[in-house]
Amino acid sequence: MTLTIQHLYYLVGFVLAVTAVMTLRDANNPKRWSSGLFWALYAAVFLVGNELPPVVVGVIAVAMALIAGFGGVGSGRHAPRSDAEYLASAKRLGNKLFAPALAIPLITMVGTLSASHLVFGGTPLLDPKATTLVSLGVGCVLALGLACWLTRETPAQGMRESRRLTDALGWALVLPQMLGMLGLVFSDAGVGKAVAYVTTTYINMDIRFVAVAVYVLGMALFTVVMGNGFAAFPVMTGGVGVPILVGVYHGDPAVMAAIGMLSGYCGTLLTPMAANFNLVPAALLEIDKNAVIRAQVPTALALLTANVFLLYFLMFR
Repeated sequence: MTLTIQHLYYLVGFVLAVTAVMTLRDANNPKRWSSGLFWALYAAVFLVGNELPPVVVGVIAVAMALIAGFGGVGSGRHAPRSDAEYLASAKRLGNKLFAPALAIPLITMVGTLSASHLVFGGTPLLDPKATTLVSLGVGCVLALGLACWLTRETPAQGMRESRRLTDALGWALVLPQMLGMLGLVFSDAGVGKAVAYVTTTYINMDIRFVAVAVYVLGMALFTVVMGNGFAAFPVMTGGVGVPILVGVYHGDPAVMAAIGMLSGYCGTLLTPMAANFNLVPAALLEIDKNAVIRAQVPTALALLTANVFLLYFLMFR
């Protein structure tokens, strides 16, 4: 049997379905019915979304947006461990705590590099079309097993911790997936052409440095709005990058794409819309949700400024 990306979707859907059931059974959650419905709908997208018509998936997405928009996603009550229990566990495990986290990228790399050799009876073990993602899924499962072995906990405790983190993030957990598709929607809707019209009409793009700055800053700003550099890339590249920097000034498209995405990542450092990067660490550390963003602002602005000059000097060599 070949492990495919669909198996990974089934796994994510199963975790979300269990989260939905646990939420519905939580009498301490004042919004357990609407919250449970939200996570159940999200689970359905992963479990049976491949079998559903696109319009049905669209209706599910709209329903989830309405539930979240009207404040229907709430957090339940979780029994936290005492500081003494955390300290005792930390002393017992020591640096072994990092083993599961480090195992994920290690297994992902090994799986990706060795996928071509993992063929049994003419059937590849990992899907050749999505080797890295499937390897990442395998790495996460094996890391969970390693964490259970090290901490002497059960997978059920892992599910409880998963639900606690899900409750802490709330509807923001869905943002990466939805915003990732927003770039394609914007591209098909002609937003890139609208950006090109606005920039060429109201900004003097005859100056090459100005065109470079518009592209770099635009990538960061669109990422701040969308929360995803991949969503901003087709908009700014289709509106400014390809027609102006490459078409007019004959710049190197490879350099433009690389530094453009890096500029988008600068925007990722500045926005709560990038929930998986900025809100998840804050939730894990149980600190102010914007603390991570505030700490990243100086780095983001300095790197963004450097990107303007790097793109200007490297793209037109």
